[in-house]
Amino acid sequence: MTPAERTSAVAFAEKNCALEALRPSDRTLQSAQAYRRGLLGCEALVTGADTDIGSAIMTRTIRLIERGWPTNGDLRELITIHRGLFTGVFADAGRLRTSDLGSRTTVESTENGTPAIGRPSGHPDQASSAFFPASLIETGAMNITTELAEHRNLSSLDRSVFTHALAKLYDELGYLHPFAEGNALTLRIFASRLAHDAGWDLDWATVTREQYQRAKHEAYRGDIRAFEDLFAAIQRPANPTRIFLIAGWDQGPAH
Repeated sequence: MTPAERTSAVAFAEKNCALEALRPSDRTLQSAQAYRRGLLGCEALVTGADTDIGSAIMTRTIRLIERGWPTNGDLRELITIHRGLFTGVFADAGRLRTSDLGSRTTVESTENGTPAIGRPSGHPDQASSAFFPASLIETGAMNITTELAEHRNLSSLDRSVFTHALAKLYDELGYLHPFAEGNALTLRIFASRLAHDAGWDLDWATVTREQYQRAKHEAYRGDIRAFEDLFAAIQRPANPTRIFLIAGWDQGPAH
């Protein structure tokens, strides 16, 4: 990786953790700066990191960015990202959850009778803990992937149309909640990659944890407008010459 790409990788990895209230140790942050300057290799950064969860996830995020992964645009890609982030952190890294989270999930049917992503029922404040049934995750993911493919992976869309489509997809994948832990960390990477390939870069630097949590909570209640506002504020036409995981437009190759 170039110095600019390493700078972007470090900035995004730290921000992705911060949005989940995870802070790497000071020693790990210092090591990340040594990596950014080319004084420390990626594997040495990971193996030498402190054992706290913030340090482990930040350094594994950087390693994932440096190595790359197959961009399938489906559940396989989410699994690959999750495995890269959490191997050595969670025992179930890269494995789909097998138990239901919340008790108010519903399953609707598409025209051909297959399960679709259904919204929780009942009082909206009770919906925030409800996710798609674990036994149907693969089927639900397939339906999302099929719809995404039909829309050409969100490519060649006007800005407002893309923003709405990305917010809708982000909400659906958040509700699918394929893993027991680490879904948001995984999803921000997936969404950034998808957006870049569709012609838009996302800069997470200005997003606060409070703003993100509010948008997520409102989406659980069936209102994705906060996510639309969030994505509208952090996107701009993609620069194909730069890394796509961004936390500050001044990080990495200039736009």
